[in-house]
Amino acid sequence: MSEWLKLSPQLAIAVVLISAGIFAIDLLFFPTGVAIGVLYVLPVLVSLRSRQQTFVFTVAAGATVLTVLGFVFSPSGGILWMGVANRLIAVLAIWVTAFLSLQQRKAEDLIQFLRGLLPMCASCKKIRDDKGYWSQVEQYIETHSNAIFTHSICPACVEKWYPDLYPELAERYPELYKKK
Repeated sequence: MSEWLKLSPQLAIAVVLISAGIFAIDLLFFPTGVAIGVLYVLPVLVSLRSRQQTFVFTVAAGATVLTVLGFVFSPSGGILWMGVANRLIAVLAIWVTAFLSLQQRKAEDLIQFLRGLLPMCASCKKIRDDKGYWSQVEQYIETHSNAIFTHSICPACVEKWYPDLYPELAERYPELYKKK
């Protein structure tokens, strides 16, 4: 419940007013078959200004209910199957918008996380996570992203650690072992 206390009252009022306006337009001016329900994507998009996932899903659920109520109480005159199809498309648009927008936000948050400063040991190059545990760079990045590491050895290290192997590899793979 404390999450709802952090919600901006102006944002909540804006979402309610936009939803009410769309609902009034839906009831007063459009017959059953018109796809005015797609406009309920607007309050969902406005709700994304909140950082709270539950608020976005609550607004999407409310928009879904208003879409169905708009269909039930709108003036007759449209083609029934067309009205049902339009409302189903509107509900689909509402939920796809909510879900994809939240997925994009998660991706942006992850990018911000990976752009931040990482506490790294000056000696062994391990990284300390938020809980204070130290792990190898590869393990840390694989845990916090979708990256997967493969290991190889650079030409400078081959020359340093395997000097007898270096000439053979440089001859076999000249594009990889050219000096700068």
